[in-house]
Amino acid sequence: MMAGMTARRMLRCLVAALLLTGCVASGPGTSLEEPAMTDPLSVTSTAFEEGETIPSDHGCDGSDVSPPLAWSGAPDGTATFAIIVDDPDARGFVHWLAADIPGDTTSLDEGEVAGTQGGNDFGRSGYGGPCPPSGSHRYVFTVHALSETLGLSAGFSADEL
Repeated sequence: MMAGMTARRMLRCLVAALLLTGCVASGPGTSLEEPAMTDPLSVTSTAFEEGETIPSDHGCDGSDVSPPLAWSGAPDGTATFAIIVDDPDARGFVHWLAADIPGDTTSLDEGEVAGTQGGNDFGRSGYGGPCPPSGSHRYVFTVHALSETLGLSAGFSADEL
């Protein structure tokens, strides 16, 4: 949290759009040159709708707790999931990395930690909510369905993922 933040600046920090997207990794037997193409996962949150402002509880001026997420449409053979939350308006600033979420998981409750947490661009592991220095920003929540466990160590980077 930032001390001395004006009400106007707080309002700007809270004005953030959300893009909910999903991705699916290649399955066994597909090459990197020709990845398996499947429909994207459907990713939703009960805390806000796509394009709406992310509630302050999920930002740096509130509780800074991860929002509830749910996803569907994972292909057969999904072993684990990975989550990446980034801000494309801040050159891909990473807000959350999580990997090796069990393949039978289809949702996370508010603040729930699952799998191995990676390092965010705030310099800590786990979720770090929206906190734009000015204006409104978009936040992309991407869930990847993976065919195998990654085995990354806690604090892993986006490049490692």
